[in-house]
Amino acid sequence: MNIVGRLNEIHLVNEEDTARIAKMLADALSNASPLTQAVNCWLIGDLGAGKTTFTRYFLRALGHLGKVKSPTYNLCEPYKLNSNNHEISAHHFDLYRMNHPKEWEEAGFRDILTSPGVCIIEWPEKAEGTLPTPDLIIRLNYVDEESRTISIESYSTLGQQLISNIH
Repeated sequence: MNIVGRLNEIHLVNEEDTARIAKMLADALSNASPLTQAVNCWLIGDLGAGKTTFTRYFLRALGHLGKVKSPTYNLCEPYKLNSNNHEISAHHFDLYRMNHPKEWEEAGFRDILTSPGVCIIEWPEKAEGTLPTPDLIIRLNYVDEESRTISIESYSTLGQQLISNIH
């Protein structure tokens, strides 16, 4: 995979900073609507780094009003969102409990990753090279109880367009 662009590490002092960055990314995606292609975002970080928290704020900024729970046990949570009067399909994957890289394919998820919409994938390394190239890789690191760091790499033109709106 070739990196197209990078948002260098930003220190997130508290959860509000996480919400702010997630909203900027969601706003950039909304402005790119109508979404006619698949947008794949990988979230990488240790347990407790804030991957699900980031996803919660990202989905809320895209118009989700309900609860966002970690899909740890069922691998995927689907969402139908309405952002800027455009319907967006979103899928939140958590591959942490996978025992074999092909499990997500056997569960029938391959088509989701290539259909128009947003796929947010926690623990993509568990799929060991069976996933399509991401548009974005979002890396979250635990600093202390309150703070984290975030960096984002883009691997597509759309991914680069999205991160260029974050400042």
